[in-house]
Amino acid sequence: MKQDYPLKYLRRLTSHTWRKKERKFILEGTRAVEEALAADWPVEVVLYTRQTVAGERVRHILAKAKARQVNRREISPVLCRRLADTETPSGIMALVKRPDYQLKDIFRNQPSLLVLADGIQDPGNLGTIIRSADAAGAQGVIVTKGTVDLYNSKVIRATMGSFFHLPVVMVGALEELRDFMATFNLQLIAGQQKAPKLINEVNLTLPTVLAVGNEAHGLSPEILNLAQHTVSIPMPGKAESLNAAIAVSIMLYETIRQRL
Repeated sequence: MKQDYPLKYLRRLTSHTWRKKERKFILEGTRAVEEALAADWPVEVVLYTRQTVAGERVRHILAKAKARQVNRREISPVLCRRLADTETPSGIMALVKRPDYQLKDIFRNQPSLLVLADGIQDPGNLGTIIRSADAAGAQGVIVTKGTVDLYNSKVIRATMGSFFHLPVVMVGALEELRDFMATFNLQLIAGQQKAPKLINEVNLTLPTVLAVGNEAHGLSPEILNLAQHTVSIPMPGKAESLNAAIAVSIMLYETIRQRL
């Protein structure tokens, strides 16, 4: 069924508050729209400018959307620029429903490796964490309240498509996380600068949650209290700290190394 999406409604979805209220978001870019359709995400409408239809890749996207009975709507370049947050938008977007992921629904079987992002503020960092978790074979990413909006377009772009392959779950209450970890007997390994124990000194072959915290303040006391081990990364050089996304990537690949 064809549905109309007024300009005012679409523009409101550039606001975090409105995205949360409507449980929808605007997806921007050729690759992102391709990945969302390929992963069978609930795409409501594909938006495109007339200029983009000349490209074979966009025609393929529109054909796939049609085959899935997804609405297609031509928009003006002016509207495209208003909806986009990039300086030179690609001319293709999609309106997508937000999935209501919950821990108990997604992880019905024993997960062996998860990442917990606690209060990450930088969209690029969160996107890279999701991408690294996907590359390392993790079963999902858990984020806590206070973390940057998952549906921020910069987060999605930074994942380079991993956003659509890997479940990312927001946990509201600490009790939910604690119960989940107990159910699956998961150990929580907390990354913390200057912790005396090194990441390579703990057994990562066990079912594990790797936790990384806020760029400025690190992990919250509540998450640290859940940790079986608090670890740091060996840093023999002169740098005092690592970017949160780089730190969790190193932790992930130490986990892979131990499991090979």
